Order: sequence, then structure tokens, then C-alpha cells
Amino acid sequence: MGSHRRLAPSPGPDRGTTVAVGLLSVAAAALGAVPATATPHEDPRTEVDRLYAEAERATEAYNKADERADTLRGQVNAAQDEIARQQDRVNGMRQSLGSLAGAQYRSGGLDPSLALLFSADPEDYLERASVLDRLTARRAGELKGLQEAVRTLDQDRAEASRKLGELDRSRKAVAAHKKTVEHKLAQARRLLNALPDDERAAHERAARSGRGADLPGPDGPDGATAASGRAAAAVAAARSALGKPYAWGANGPSGFDCSGLTQWSYAQAGVALPRTSQAQRYAGTQVPLSRARPGDLVVYRTDAGHVGMYVGNGQVIHAPYPGAPVRYDPVGMMPVSSVTRV
Repeated sequence: MGSHRRLAPSPGPDRGTTVAVGLLSVAAAALGAVPATATPHEDPRTEVDRLYAEAERATEAYNKADERADTLRGQVNAAQDEIARQQDRVNGMRQSLGSLAGAQYRSGGLDPSLALLFSADPEDYLERASVLDRLTARRAGELKGLQEAVRTLDQDRAEASRKLGELDRSRKAVAAHKKTVEHKLAQARRLLNALPDDERAAHERAARSGRGADLPGPDGPDGATAASGRAAAAVAAARSALGKPYAWGANGPSGFDCSGLTQWSYAQAGVALPRTSQAQRYAGTQVPLSRARPGDLVVYRTDAGHVGMYVGNGQVIHAPYPGAPVRYDPVGMMPVSSVTRV
């Protein structure tokens, strides 16, 4: 079966097959969502914050493209397997029809009228001939149908291969842009490191301070109770990741980006979450921040570009940004856009 599974991109027309519709537009939108250049700021601390957000959007765009590519690869593999099964059936029928032709050749290939003339039992011959005609017509019809199915599957495979190639190129463009953002981050961090110690400390305190007024409190009714057993298991997994490094596009267990951490934590509880923070936002029921419980997903900023896990007492565990390990921070450390109960 493996001999049928190698793909070669085809320049054929765009048929818009179901295995590929919409995937490129998603990747293109992800690319367009991340600005390629930065507007300079006088305050390096503001520049660092802006670049952290930009880098996170680039990472989420990359994760989305990567997830879509994996989906398409699975569909292409399924199409290849189906082609292999169809090809095996065609080969078997060809062999059967070849055996029939060989038997006719060995019998001398007599004209049917002569065979009838020399038959000792004409009625028996006619009955057999009728059955043979029906079988031959049926096999020819089946073979024609299978050949058409193989042609259709071949076209689907070529189209899926072409789409996959285009999507991979989009992913490479996202990855290249990610390197640009990393470079900008490095520049901004050098600016930040050049600040006096007291100003750097003030920036770190500001980044880890709560800003909202409608936050769950340590003594509130939901302050320490997980929403479910699986939520409690996810919180335990997130706590086990404390101190692990932030890593681009990583979902554990040795490193994480923000949505990779929440996805991995819930996977340890037997729950499959989508890969990106934008998709995780809709992975359950949205609740007010004031009613957040441990295990709830807290999504930040209007673009839903960052996510953490609420763990009670006004805190989240999250993977903050490059250079910062998985850690606790106040739930109001940045503007909250939604809270999702899985």
C-alpha cells in the first residue's frame, strides 16, 4: 500500500475540494493579523510591552497555521489510503478478467454461433452464455466505475497536495516573520536592560500587577474550588509546569507558549483543547471574571492573543513571554477579554 502514498504536486485547476477549502484563507488571515513593522516609541518599557504582544500574536498565528497543516495532512493521508484500496480492487478485477480472457483463448476462441452449432447440449450452452454475458457486463461496469473513482481520488490527491504545498509556504512565511519579531524583542530587551535597576524593577512590578476592579477575591465563593474534577486535574498539571521555560510554538512538556500550556494541562486531565488562545476562548462556557473558578481559562486582550489558567485567590498560571518561565501572576495583569469554563 505504501507504493500508492507518495504525492506529487499537480498544476491542475483549482477544484476547491473539501479537504482543502478555506485553509489558505485562514493562514493568510493569520499572516495579515501580525504587523510586519513596529512604530518606534520613546519609552523603551512601552516598546517592550508592545513587542511582547506582537510576538505573541505571531506565535499564535504560527500555531494556527501549524494546526491547519496537520489537519490537511491527515485528510491527504486518508485519501491516499482510499486510493490504495481502490487500486487493489482494480488490480484484482483486472486479474480476474485476464483469467477469463485466457480461458477463452485456450478454448480456441470459437465464434459463439459455431460453439452453439457444435454443442452437445445447446440449451445448456445458451444458459451458460447468458450467465457469462451478464458476468462480463457486470465486471466491465464495475471496472469502469472503479476507474472513475480512482481518477476522482487522484484528482483530489493532487489538489490536496497542491493546497498543502501552498499552506506550508504560508507557514514558512509565518515562521520567517516570527524571527523578525524575535529580533525586535531582542532589541527591546537590550533597551530595557540598559535602564537603571529601579526602572527595570518598576516595569516588572507593573507587568505583574492586577489592574481590574471586578476580580475574584481570595474569600469569594469560588476562590479555591475548581469547577470540576477535570479542572482540578488541569490545575495540578499547570502547577507541575511552574518554572518551565517559555518556548515558541511549544506545548510541553519541557517548554510552553501560552496556549500550549493550557492545552497540555487539560490534556493531562483527558480533555482535548484547540491549539490557539483564540480557539480556546470558545472551548467551553464563558463566565464573568468575578465568578472565575480554578481551571477556568482567562483570555487576554481584545485580539485574544494570550491565555492563562485561573488557579484561585486572584491568580493565574501562564507562560508569559520569551525569557520568563511559567509562573503565577495576578489575573488582572493585563486587560481580560473573556473567561471560559471548560
